[in-house]
Amino acid sequence: MSIRIIAGQWRARKLQVPAGETTRPTADRTRETLFSMLVSRLGSFEGLSVADLFAGSGALGLEALSRGAASCIFVEQDAAAIRTLRSNIANLQAAPQCDVRAASVLSLGPARAPLDLVLLDPPYQTGAGEVALGKLQRLGWIGPATWVSLETAYNEMPTVKGLDMIADRKVGTARISLLQMQADS
Repeated sequence: MSIRIIAGQWRARKLQVPAGETTRPTADRTRETLFSMLVSRLGSFEGLSVADLFAGSGALGLEALSRGAASCIFVEQDAAAIRTLRSNIANLQAAPQCDVRAASVLSLGPARAPLDLVLLDPPYQTGAGEVALGKLQRLGWIGPATWVSLETAYNEMPTVKGLDMIADRKVGTARISLLQMQADS
């Protein structure tokens, strides 16, 4: 199975996805919806610092890089997914912009500075995204200007202390939630 980059410099380029059931790639239609939601709020991805957490094949972060993001930190702990992610990065010759961390999202340490965009696609029905976001806020990965995208199952309604839901869309079996730090945080 493969998926494709939707827009930008690598438009229509195919990405490999890890074999097996441990990784659930974000469908092209869901990614298209997510990125149109982000474009309407961000305008451009030019120069953004991004993190793709629970990265899998890296499709979300690579899509952001294709659209002009300056850098992306990919965090994934599954060995097969990491191999696929590294292969996708190599095929796109994107290595200079990528920082691949073979680790759990929960093992991340303090951030050097808040990121512009944090993309999370954790396993559905686990609450892992909400737990990770709580920790990332405490460690400085998310600041007042950071946009956060959290993909969950369509019937999950995520709530994260300190983050406001800015937009929410159901696409197929997925729910995409865009979050930002609360103004009084």
